[in-house]
Amino acid sequence: MKFDRLVFLVFFLIFVVFLSPVSAQDPAGEKKNFILEISEETETGQTGEHAQAQVHEEAGSHVSLGEVLPLFSCIPFACMLLSIALLPLIAGNIWHHHFGKISAFWAASMAVPFIYLYKGVAIHEILHIILADYIPFIILLWALFTVSGGILLKGTLRGTPLVNTGIILIGTFLASWMGTTGAAMLMIRPLLRANDHRKNKTFMVVFFIFLVANIGGALTPLGDPPLFLGFLHGVSFFWTFKILPQMLLSVGILLCVYFILDTYYYKKEKASVPDKEEKKPLRLVGIYNFIFLGGIVGAVLMSGVIDLGEVSTLGIHRAVQDWLRDGFLIAMGIGSLIATPRELREENQFSWFPIIEVAYLFIGIFITMIPCLLLLKAGPNGAFAFLINAVKEPFHYFWVAGMLSAFLDNAPTYLTFFNTALGSFYAGMPEASSVPLLMTEKAVYLAAISCGSVFFGACSYIGNAPNFMVRSIAGEAGTPMPSFFGYILKYSLVFLIPTFIIVTFIFF
Repeated sequence: MKFDRLVFLVFFLIFVVFLSPVSAQDPAGEKKNFILEISEETETGQTGEHAQAQVHEEAGSHVSLGEVLPLFSCIPFACMLLSIALLPLIAGNIWHHHFGKISAFWAASMAVPFIYLYKGVAIHEILHIILADYIPFIILLWALFTVSGGILLKGTLRGTPLVNTGIILIGTFLASWMGTTGAAMLMIRPLLRANDHRKNKTFMVVFFIFLVANIGGALTPLGDPPLFLGFLHGVSFFWTFKILPQMLLSVGILLCVYFILDTYYYKKEKASVPDKEEKKPLRLVGIYNFIFLGGIVGAVLMSGVIDLGEVSTLGIHRAVQDWLRDGFLIAMGIGSLIATPRELREENQFSWFPIIEVAYLFIGIFITMIPCLLLLKAGPNGAFAFLINAVKEPFHYFWVAGMLSAFLDNAPTYLTFFNTALGSFYAGMPEASSVPLLMTEKAVYLAAISCGSVFFGACSYIGNAPNFMVRSIAGEAGTPMPSFFGYILKYSLVFLIPTFIIVTFIFF
């Protein structure tokens, strides 16, 4: 692991070293630095159209990176996904011991030529995704993982179909109020422990990912990042209750299918509680960790409702409240570590490997994903124009936003199609005026974008933050989990896609 950390440090130093030549030695540095300034101004509130006009006016023929990047710039991202999908199957030992180095290799394969070709603009994009996206992502995941690891459900809880369905249903309900990540981290260990005597457990974890780690978060902006992003752009907090029918239908179908499957396997295994087993009452240990969990949820909500200005770090503008949130999340995690006895965590089978694995793999995913996100943000002016221009009807928004969210970051995907809808129906109108109209006159389009961005995150391990974490925790606990493609082929295509087709015909 020390070598992996050294690799990441080296690449970070490379990024910092490249900052100097761009401004001091590169003959085109002045023009490229101006584009960098424009991109920073855009982040601080300047409209994209105005910034783009300035670029064309003062920097000649230069356009945003998303408009000039070729489609093949997404190849490192595809290779990263293929590595996650295939290497555990064909070279499991190598993958298990060197997944951090493999992630670093694909990150470098994108970052090095990207920096060489685009200098300061490329460095800005890489630093932006690290400071504004990856670091908050991994801090939130670490805090929730740490705090939930200090909560232990003790007593006799045997995984019957009814008990398992109840656990998943409770987690699904909690997901909209404490986030899909928080609910998943809280409920996955009780589910695994209740079924430690069962032989067929893989499908349980998969349906848990479907419902608790994804679809359950559709009811409020606290549930999933895309909805929180919509809230920041003017969508009212309780508007997402309008997609309750879509959520209830999806949850109802999948829970019924789960109960049927669980009942079939339960009877096949003839699983039952041994007569001589001493039944112990259920009780929660480490309940003080719910205080830390509430602090995490409150910190996330706080970062979206107050404005304390911005601060620049290595040229990347971030809101002060976002840095405060990240610091508070770290404090909540450390507080949980101090307050929770080590023996309790050991009894809860807590280890750091799942969060380390996610941290190493997702830095590679985030960096190699940069060209894909830039192409997506370029809209009709980028290589994804054929896709963006084809989106017209509500079911287009549902499926296109959804399928992209299954493999890319669903937050920028949501924002891309959110802005596409605003531009299509209310072109030239300020956001403060157009968003209320989108919520009322064109509510079906906003519902399609919201449902697609949240629901389809369940289609792959990387579709939403907690998916890979749940998979890692389950695997470490001894539950055999399907491969990347196995998950998609055996479960997503068989259970999720038919469910979404039904949702499409009824609502979109």
